Amino acid sequence: MDEGTFSKQLNRQESISSPIEKELFENLKKLHSTLDQAFLRQFDRSLPLNETLLDRWERAKNLGFGENSSIYDSSLILGKVEVGKNCWIGPFTILDGSGGLKIGDFCTVSAGVHIYSHDNVKQTLSSGKLPIEREAVSIGSNVYIAPQVVIAKGVSIGNFCVIGTGAFVNKNIKDCQIVVGQPAKVIGEVIVSDSRIDFKYF
Repeated sequence: MDEGTFSKQLNRQESISSPIEKELFENLKKLHSTLDQAFLRQFDRSLPLNETLLDRWERAKNLGFGENSSIYDSSLILGKVEVGKNCWIGPFTILDGSGGLKIGDFCTVSAGVHIYSHDNVKQTLSSGKLPIEREAVSIGSNVYIAPQVVIAKGVSIGNFCVIGTGAFVNKNIKDCQIVVGQPAKVIGEVIVSDSRIDFKYF
């Protein structure tokens, strides 16, 4: 540990003055260590304290999401967001339902994905004379959205789609399409059969 890091750690502990606060702080560290080790053994992963304390499936249920869907505590939810069954909403995601957002069944929304159903671009450029614009976003079922994707307001994405890492999606995507890039462009298609999934690239 370097001197700067040690100093910050020391100052944080010195700010805890009362015996009760110190005891709580020590118990919290022990709890985090215990839970962290349990998660490592069971799931082979280490998570921040809040993610080990809170149940992702319970949060999804409280938000009205479909059966067996989960959402990380670090995910930000705005407005009305509808999510189907068996969806995985990763950490540090933003699901903006202020203009309406619907996600189907068996979808993966990977870490850092931002889905917006509003923007304030014109409001900003007009010094507030123009209103915030809102338009619903619709995402079908069996859609894989890779990390760091941004989906703009008004976009509709079909079923069985793959959205590549870092893509900016500002146009509609049809069923079974593979898209990448900024802005996103179609580079292939998903071929779905009863027994297998194949990818065909153009």
